[in-house]
Amino acid sequence: MKIWVSNKQETLRAVAVKNALSIEELIVLNPHIPHPDLDITGVTVYLPSETASRASTVGSLPTCPVAPVETLNNWIPLTPLSEMVQQEYDVLIIGTGAGGGSVLWRLCEQWKKEKKRIGIIERGDQVIPTHARNLSTLNQDRIVAYFSYLSKPLPGSLPEYPGARQLFALGGRTLFWYAFTPRLHEWDLAKWPIPVHEMESYYGIAEEVMNVTGAFAEGASFTKILLERLWLRGYSKAAPLPIAADIVPQSLGQIHTDMFTSSISLLARALNQRPFDLAINARATKILQDNGKVTGVTVVSPDKTVYTLKAKTVVLSASTFETPRLLLHSGFQHRSLGHFLTNQTFVQATGSISTADFPIPWGPLNVMIPQQPDTPYSVLMTGPEAFYWYPTSVERPLSGETTVNFYGYGKVEPRFDNRITLNPHKIDEYGVPEIKVHFSLSEADWSVVGQMTEGIKRIAKATGVRLVTKNGRPPICLTPLGDLHHDSGTCRIGDDPNTSVANPYGQIHGVSGLYVADNSALPYIGAENQTLTTVALAIRTADHIARQGAVSG
Repeated sequence: MKIWVSNKQETLRAVAVKNALSIEELIVLNPHIPHPDLDITGVTVYLPSETASRASTVGSLPTCPVAPVETLNNWIPLTPLSEMVQQEYDVLIIGTGAGGGSVLWRLCEQWKKEKKRIGIIERGDQVIPTHARNLSTLNQDRIVAYFSYLSKPLPGSLPEYPGARQLFALGGRTLFWYAFTPRLHEWDLAKWPIPVHEMESYYGIAEEVMNVTGAFAEGASFTKILLERLWLRGYSKAAPLPIAADIVPQSLGQIHTDMFTSSISLLARALNQRPFDLAINARATKILQDNGKVTGVTVVSPDKTVYTLKAKTVVLSASTFETPRLLLHSGFQHRSLGHFLTNQTFVQATGSISTADFPIPWGPLNVMIPQQPDTPYSVLMTGPEAFYWYPTSVERPLSGETTVNFYGYGKVEPRFDNRITLNPHKIDEYGVPEIKVHFSLSEADWSVVGQMTEGIKRIAKATGVRLVTKNGRPPICLTPLGDLHHDSGTCRIGDDPNTSVANPYGQIHGVSGLYVADNSALPYIGAENQTLTTVALAIRTADHIARQGAVSG
């Protein structure tokens, strides 16, 4: 074997020509050179001996050329802020949770063939690349423990909202949500500034993209038997709880690795439609505007470098607390901004039930008793573990008794006095004032708690469940306010600027190109998990933005 040291600006192909050798032969002998047309100045090239060269050309196939591969140093493409600052975005989204992910996916779908530039930034870092329940290392207890480690208590929540926590991460709280996806009832949607039939249409789109199914526990005797007991005792609307989970059998070579839906699922769908720019660890600190038109966002990196990202349209999806905080710090003074903070009251109960009538296999319990016009609360029944699912690797011993969990969600009417304000005496490391939460329940809200407590007792009796103490917790109890992460309303949509922050499409009143698309936009949330509703509303906002972009473009 001979050795050749490449001359200036020489390539492997040039070396082959100079030595009257086959380029395919040189590629085989020089695997350290990734492509035959790369500049290899000063690089050692191995040449075949004369005998070997003759032998390799007799009866051998040519070697397939190896094209250079552009490397990707992450499981999702990331764009440095130093590059994003050089662009002007048609749409810039702040936050990668349910709302932000939905807007991104819908715009990428609507603008597949458009030369629009879309950017999205996330304050947090990467934590996990999928919903926590999709990871076989995390059972229910470990999921709770990991969420508690990653999330932090909400600054300014004490003493009135003690259970509140925040999680800043790519995908937001959807990495850990319970994937419950009921729709709001039409009597609650009737209070919205959007026609009920229009929201129902967007519910259909949201359910499709989130893989919502009512068949998650299909075939489980635990669910079947308790549903029948409920139906025969007057609970005719009881039904399997809809879950955002892809349970379609694998077919035609399609691989299912993302069973439970999170915002990462939406980012993936968007990425497979068209490119977009994504930056993490990017803290938005101020919304920029000029004469009533949004112009961009001030963003700070962890090393406190300040960037100004230019954008024609900005969508705020930072959270019920962070979206109004950012607007308030940016000088917006809408009367309702930060007001109408709403959540649901959350009553939990634990019971025990005889399994004598349960055919094998039990499967999980997955039942919802929805609210009715005269019962302003909903109740979920799950078990035998903490929720409606269990790892396949867990052996479940057969016993005469098993656990049933009850989760009651009570309506809380939006009130102006429930709000968040900026605390000028506490400034965070990015120079933004912390918030102060002001929240209390009215007499009517407390009345719902009482109704819900008695309702859970009646449901337990109807299904043959005995309420019992478990792990030192009372058989039935009210969780601390804020512990249920269904916060909403602080940038609510509406027609009247005196009682809302944004119009029915999510555009901030009086500011062109500035939108809100997260839980803060919801004017009423009823007694259900509102993630599906947030996704549906965000998709509607994205459609409006796409139409506006088509007109202006």
